[in-house]
Amino acid sequence: MKKDLKKKYLIPAAVCLIILCGIGYSYFFSSFSKEDKTVYLYLDQDDTYDSLVVKVQPIAKRQSFHALCTLARHSNLIEHIRPGRYEITPSMGTFKVWRHLKNGMQEPLSFTLPSVRTMPDLAGVLGRKFMEDSLTWVKALTDEALCQKLGYDTTTIAAMMIPNTYDIYWTITPEKFLERMKKENTRFWTADRTAKAQKLKLSPIEVCTLASIIDEETANNGEKPMVAGMYYNRLMIRNAEYPEGMPLQADPTIKFAWKQFGLKRIYNNLLYIDSPFNTYRNPGLPPGPIRIASVAGIDAVLNMVHHNYLYMCAKPDFSGTHNFATTYSQHLAYAAEYAKALNERGIK
Repeated sequence: MKKDLKKKYLIPAAVCLIILCGIGYSYFFSSFSKEDKTVYLYLDQDDTYDSLVVKVQPIAKRQSFHALCTLARHSNLIEHIRPGRYEITPSMGTFKVWRHLKNGMQEPLSFTLPSVRTMPDLAGVLGRKFMEDSLTWVKALTDEALCQKLGYDTTTIAAMMIPNTYDIYWTITPEKFLERMKKENTRFWTADRTAKAQKLKLSPIEVCTLASIIDEETANNGEKPMVAGMYYNRLMIRNAEYPEGMPLQADPTIKFAWKQFGLKRIYNNLLYIDSPFNTYRNPGLPPGPIRIASVAGIDAVLNMVHHNYLYMCAKPDFSGTHNFATTYSQHLAYAAEYAKALNERGIK
């Protein structure tokens, strides 16, 4: 009789328990997302529990959504939203999603630092990629005190940026980002690169400044060491005519001085701008990079081809490469060929 009673109650109880476990698993541990691919949930400092609900609902399965709301109501998540970029994979359960949100376990994003010309340009890229807006980024990148704290100034801060790919949290602040870039710069300047710069009697900032000009002159990485050697010859020459070195006369610096990067031809009237970046008027390097120098450009300077060329002119075939010359007369001949090609194409 007792055995019959046990069977009468235990079996239904076991069935109920199994059902409850199945429901619990379905709600809390089965796949949270209705998507068959990884999605990312972005929460910023202005988000509240209500806005979290609005952002989560289109992603979550119905039962998973209700389960997350239940977990949120019985934890501090409802009162304390942690900003971040949260990865939600197709296999993640509700409990794991809740735990990530509750503990701020966000996923870093892969960010490739671009070789842009100006800090406002970089701020625009960063504002689109990270949580802080572009205005906040511009203020940081043009903050003299912050730049000096890192060993640079607002003119040379571009030399600190190494355009590689980094894993960075979406919520990073501009100050932390710059500190990270400083560490990456230190890592980039190995003993070998530093020794090569010292042999050339150039500082890392000067190497990056020269590299930025070379990057503007040619996109052909194979030619960059030749271009570097030509400009280096001008920097180092000392004689009665050029006691402070031969002016670089680099057209990209004129574009930078005018902030007119779309110029196709540099006419004489543009060469008289009063700017420290005008390398037609001022000998030596400009006071800082005219863009974030590429790794290829930096290494081209450090591994430049040593030759006797002092002049170069773009080839008239518009291949992006140059004719090099040791004499001014030879250079003028190349320049005439290029000017003719420009005129034939109607480029002004």
